[in-house]
Amino acid sequence: MRSTISGYTALPKAHKISATAVLVAAGAAVALAAVPATAAETTGVKTVAQSANEFGATQQAELDKATDAATAQATTTATAKKAEAKKADDERASRSTERTALKPATKPAKAAPAAKAYGDNLDGWIKQSLDILSSKGIPASYDGIKRNVMRESTGNPHAINDWDVNAVNGVPSKGLLQIIDPTFKAYHVEGTSWDIYDPVANITASCAYAADKYGSMDNVNSAY
Repeated sequence: MRSTISGYTALPKAHKISATAVLVAAGAAVALAAVPATAAETTGVKTVAQSANEFGATQQAELDKATDAATAQATTTATAKKAEAKKADDERASRSTERTALKPATKPAKAAPAAKAYGDNLDGWIKQSLDILSSKGIPASYDGIKRNVMRESTGNPHAINDWDVNAVNGVPSKGLLQIIDPTFKAYHVEGTSWDIYDPVANITASCAYAADKYGSMDNVNSAY
């Protein structure tokens, strides 16, 4: 049995279901329309994103700051170590310089005197003989030697006497000062040649003999 309310028309069941669905849909729409996303809520979502970005930026800035500080510290430390190393090197160099300065100066080795040159003539032979005689302490003079040489051989180092008594006895006088072999060997001066015809050896041996017998060749004025 259907009951009716004055002024209203009763709907069949199918229509009631449709109406109900429409009302539900409309209610949902109304509900959705009634709760719009407010500006505050929208702003709140953006603020969270911004906050996340700002947090990341802050973290990065702090990380960069820490990195810069570490780099600066490392640079400072390296510079300090380099300065210390240089200071140590400078101190070692200074001590080395001081030690060198304290060392006595090394005297340069004296060069060996150049060998004295003598002429290959009567003048040179006499001068060389005089130097040897002087080193041995044997007296003689240039004039005394030359005077006797000129009388005995006229300056010929190969002169030989083959007619006097010495020659007759088989020991002729030889060389500048006409000395015989036995006398030459007995009065030979060390450092000279053993060749009786060598002019320097002949002069020095004859002067050594004259010094022993007459005091000096200067005291000889004839055959001796």
